[in-house]
Amino acid sequence: MHCQSCVNSVSTALYKLPGITNVSADLKEQLVTIEGTAAPSAIVETIQSTGRDAILRGSGASNGAAVSILETYHKPTLDAIKPAPGASDRMVRGLARMVQVNNSTTLVDLTLRGIAPGTYRATIREYGDLAKGAESAGPVWNGAGTLTAETKAQLSDPTAPRGVVGTVEINKDGHGSVFLSHPFQIWEVIGHAFAVAPVSVDESQGKALENDENTVVGVIARSAGVWDNDKTVCSCTGKTLWEERKDEVKKGML
Repeated sequence: MHCQSCVNSVSTALYKLPGITNVSADLKEQLVTIEGTAAPSAIVETIQSTGRDAILRGSGASNGAAVSILETYHKPTLDAIKPAPGASDRMVRGLARMVQVNNSTTLVDLTLRGIAPGTYRATIREYGDLAKGAESAGPVWNGAGTLTAETKAQLSDPTAPRGVVGTVEINKDGHGSVFLSHPFQIWEVIGHAFAVAPVSVDESQGKALENDENTVVGVIARSAGVWDNDKTVCSCTGKTLWEERKDEVKKGML
């Protein structure tokens, strides 16, 4: 943002999003603070629609946010990738942001691209082992050992695996997004894998997924809450956050 007109443009666009209750911009610090219930991906997309880019600095309360970068482990697909100069050969196909809103409910903001059109099922897996991609992540997370009375009351079937988060529709352009609400707490799923696969895939009787071209998976890791991340340079690479973002976009990051 270069001037007050930029601030007004961004603020006006954000206030059009359902669920936004307050927008406060700091021109000098290049920060926009947003309060409300809109999906983080929708917030970034809205800012980008004004001709600017944005990096999400945090969402939700401290220790109540997580993220999973979703990649393909399908070998024929990986073999066909022609990475950009200096980029790795990984193929990022999606991102799942998670924000815990109370003691028994977490919102999942899921965005995907580059997979075939259709209906897909999002699940949390029993393990976080991606040595063999989706195949080593195990069956759908059962979650019975961490089930609280408050969470149990929200489940339509307390005996079913808690790892079935919901479904997302992928359009003809290979893009899809959904904002899901599911009864689990962030601490329960850190280190587990998050996977998205076609609903036609048989996941009955504790079956693991296969690494087909339309199945993506990533480990669930803690993410910064609001005000938890004020860095401007990445300590691991020495690059600014904007340089890091450009690198990740080249690799397919949303």
